[in-house]
Parts: sequence; structure tokens; C-alpha cells
Amino acid sequence: MLLGDARSFHLERYLSELKRQNCEVLFLSLESGYVPHVLLKSLGPLKFLHYYLSVSELKSKIREFAPDLIDAHYASGYGHLAARALKKSDIPLVVQMWGSDILIVPKKSWLHKRKVELALSKSNIAIGDSDYLICEACKIKRPKQTANIQFGVEEQFLKLHKQSYELKKPLKIIVPRPHEPVYDNSFILNSLAQLLKDKLICISFPNFGSRLEDFKRQLECLNCSNVELYDKKERAEFLSFMSEHDVYLSAAKSDSSPVSLIEAMAVGLIPIAADIPGVREWLSNENGFLFARNDKNSLNKILSGICSAQNNYDEIRISNLLKVKERAIFEINVAERIAIMKRLVEKNVS
Repeated sequence: MLLGDARSFHLERYLSELKRQNCEVLFLSLESGYVPHVLLKSLGPLKFLHYYLSVSELKSKIREFAPDLIDAHYASGYGHLAARALKKSDIPLVVQMWGSDILIVPKKSWLHKRKVELALSKSNIAIGDSDYLICEACKIKRPKQTANIQFGVEEQFLKLHKQSYELKKPLKIIVPRPHEPVYDNSFILNSLAQLLKDKLICISFPNFGSRLEDFKRQLECLNCSNVELYDKKERAEFLSFMSEHDVYLSAAKSDSSPVSLIEAMAVGLIPIAADIPGVREWLSNENGFLFARNDKNSLNKILSGICSAQNNYDEIRISNLLKVKERAIFEINVAERIAIMKRLVEKNVS
């Protein structure tokens, strides 16, 4: 039984791969999305109460489906819901941590932290995509077991890796994170306004996110050309679009191992990101560029240097592709998860 947000394209591809690898899956969600799922009833007017009020329905679904195991994504939401529903059950629980549920949510209040604690304590194993994320989770509540497994890129998309590393003029940059406070796209625009005006760079930003209208007003005030706002795309189309750029750029304030960074490395972009702990397990100044958080000059200096250098950064792009192949092929990552689940079920049966 899979629990998670049915609007998530990461869960859409995860569900598809579980089925491809011969798992029988029932996907339950409180959110209505395009992924085939059973929609749980959202009881009550307050969203944060939906998880509490869905426990009875989830217990009923568990009795009907009789799963060998429950795989809950996002500790503070579905992990907490599963933990409450399995309070008197010995069905194994896997909690998959996504970053913000460990790095941000527990700091909101004692209640939010308690929800994460319950999910981690009830889990038979908690899976994260970085040692940093797992370490932070253990500070909240140490799970029985942990595993570090990526949420990587599908092998078929490695063919999109650049055939030529020659940099475009102006330099093409993609910022793939939506306009949300945690991703700080406004900082990027402010920092690089002059390079945009001088037409040394062009940037593709998403045309979605809760702060989109604020971003558009900022863009209008700065009077910057060379900025494209792209709409949501199907996965294959998006990765093809990403591969047309030279540089991946993220100013995220909080992150684990970003899937978008792994994708950018897979297709051959030069990666640039804010220097935060979760990113460092994939990115250093040896295989890309880290800039100091909130330091406009730091980011500006990096991109000015790339624009003026007679260097296509061939070596780091090749090494990044090898790193992805070694650690972040999606099909292998899912197979690793399935192997863990099988061991839990076998142990439970015996």
C-alpha cells in the first residue's frame, strides 16, 4: 500500500516503476491528482486535520487490501497517518523522507515535530536521499533502521546528455524550482539583473508557484529582457528542454539531494547551487559551483567567470554523468527500495 500526494510527478513515476518491477500496489491519497489512486475523504474544514480524521478510513482500506507492507511518503503527513493507523498492527511501515518534512516542518511547532516523531518511531525503516537528511531525522527521533537511497533519473534519459559542451552566447541558464519562498528565485533575478541587461545570459524560470505574481512584478520593475517563463511539461519534454541549457541554477534555502540537480548533471549542464548541507553530498567546487547564500556578489562572480572563461568545463560534466550512473539511476534506486521491503516482509512473516 502506497500513501502520498497523488499530484506529485515523482510519485507518478515511482508508482509506475513499482508496478513494472512486479509489485501489486494500491495507492491512496488525500489529494486528487492524475496518478491512478484511491481518494481518501478529506474530513473537516482544516487541512492539517485531514490526516487525523482519515485514520479510520485508512484502517478500513488496510483490512480490505491486506497489504504486506505500507510505503508512506512524507513523514509529517502520510508517515504520521500510517503510524496512527498501524498503532496496533504488525504490518511493516516504510517512511520515505522528502526533505522539507524533516528540515522545515518540525520547526513550525511542537505539534508538527510530534507528528514527525511518531512517524519515525513507528517506521521499520526510514529512507532518505542524503546522509545529511538522515542525520537530521535522527536528531528528531532515531528510527529502527535508515537507508540512503536516491530518487534518481531514469536510464532512458541519459541519452539526452549533451553531445557538445560548447557554451552558448548568451549563456543559457535554467532555474527549475517553482516560485516558492524556500527556492528564492527572486534572489537569483536580483543578483543577475545586470548580466541579463548586458545580454551575457538568458534565464528560463518556471511559470508556476505560489509567488509567481510577485516574481512577475519584480521582473517588470527590473526591466530585464532575456527571461523566459516556461509552463509545466511532461517529464520527457522537460528533460529535453533542460538539456538545451548550459547551466543549472538553484538558490534553495533548504534541500536534501535535489532531484533537479541530479537530472541536470545527467544531461550535462554545469551545476550551480547555494552552499547548503544537503546539496554538498552531490555538489562541490570540484564538480560545479557553490555560492554563498544571500551573497549576490558570490553568485554574480561565478556566472561572470563562466561567461568570460575560455572553458567548456568538459571534465566536470563527464565526471557528473559517471556519478549519476553510479548512484542515481531511478530503476536501480527503486529496486533497492523493493529489496528492503521484501526483507521486511520476510522477517515479519517468519
